[in-house]
Amino acid sequence: MWMIPEQNQSWVSEFILLGLSSDPTTNSILFTVFLLIYLSSVMGNGLIIMLICMDTQLHTPMYFFLCILAVLDMCHVTTTMPQMLVHLLAKSRTISFAGCWLQMYVFGALATTECTLFVIMAYDRYVAICYPLHYTVILNWGLCLWLAAGSCFCAFLSALLHTFFTMSLPYCGPNKVNHYFCEGPAVRSLACMDTHLIEMVDQVLIVLIGLTPISLIVASYVHIVMAILKIKSTQGRCKAFSTCASHLTVVSFFYGPGIYIYIRPTSSYSPERDKQISLFYNAFTTLLNPVVYSMRNKDIKRAFLKVIGYGKVDC
Repeated sequence: MWMIPEQNQSWVSEFILLGLSSDPTTNSILFTVFLLIYLSSVMGNGLIIMLICMDTQLHTPMYFFLCILAVLDMCHVTTTMPQMLVHLLAKSRTISFAGCWLQMYVFGALATTECTLFVIMAYDRYVAICYPLHYTVILNWGLCLWLAAGSCFCAFLSALLHTFFTMSLPYCGPNKVNHYFCEGPAVRSLACMDTHLIEMVDQVLIVLIGLTPISLIVASYVHIVMAILKIKSTQGRCKAFSTCASHLTVVSFFYGPGIYIYIRPTSSYSPERDKQISLFYNAFTTLLNPVVYSMRNKDIKRAFLKVIGYGKVDC
């Protein structure tokens, strides 16, 4: 049952984001650090997108999905980082109720899309390694477009449910969110009602959009490993493992902190620790993804050298 606020209470029309620190000197240092991280993330992912679009040899399903991942990472970090940078220097750290609603929704939708995209990328590697001769037939462009569109649709729909359940709760004060952006658990802790039922519904949604993709990724890689072990050539096995290493790395970076934040008992909620952990999958992952894919990928390095004028270079 929802609690009806008393007459001397009023509904919250805005939230105050406490951010990472209240010390001006610390905030100045954090501003510089996260500004560099944000600009590097945008430029790194933008470079990946540009190279894939410009180089026709990268017009394959694998790089099509990598391009989508780069777009999602750019949007993901832009959803929260610019506002955090402003709040690090500004005296006022308020965000309107509607702005909080929108930020939570967009952040959740993009994160959920990445969850499903990682499954699709695992499936791409599965087909490439287990059925190399039928790769272009199985994973044709029509299917790629449907998979991309379907993952976005399902993600934005599920994020709408998550955001609706959280923001439809009664908020009658206090309105100080111990976070640097409007993340579900941090905002929901301010609701002036028992949120146990809402948390249970939310957990079901999170299991469906979190643990289900992980299970599918693990299943794909079980088949991939079995197929790789059948390859007689040591060089062939190393090459096959190498094509999967980048994907497994970014999946670990993304899912590890995300699972801790969302799939754990509410009793273990720690605002300060959660803020630090969320920084990893929100800021650092988007920075590391283009680094991981560019440093371990000969095709990306070749495309980059071609763009800057080195022509055909042995990578």
